[in-house]
Amino acid sequence: MKMPQAIDPIMFAPCGMNCMVCYKHCYHKKPCAGCLASDQGKPEHCRKCQIKDCRSARGLDYCYQCPDYPCKPIKALEKSYSTRYHASLMENSRSVGTLGMEVFLEQQRKRYTCPACGGIISIHDAQCSECQMKIQEDTQNAYKR
Repeated sequence: MKMPQAIDPIMFAPCGMNCMVCYKHCYHKKPCAGCLASDQGKPEHCRKCQIKDCRSARGLDYCYQCPDYPCKPIKALEKSYSTRYHASLMENSRSVGTLGMEVFLEQQRKRYTCPACGGIISIHDAQCSECQMKIQEDTQNAYKR
């Protein structure tokens, strides 16, 4: 799957995840449409996400808008993503809050576009969805801006 010219804001999950760079979106013939869209194509853990349900019950668009942010589930997810994928969903949320969604998504588009073929680099395995090139973390950081 090629990276689009612009990432649709529906692909930004309430927790701070850019669903466009999720392995489930990148590698499947029928990709997931994002956290805030239907449950079609989503892995079970996304369909049953307590964070998404909490956000909805509180009538918020994003978790960072909540007075209880960061809550225990967000802190746990943050720890997992920082450890396993060297990514900060809380930093993503702060960026959206300060820079705005459009600027943030453009930064993400640049960071996660394969320099070799224009495919999408998955946040989960740093591999391009098109050419399967593995992007080293230092190389990926060079393409952030």
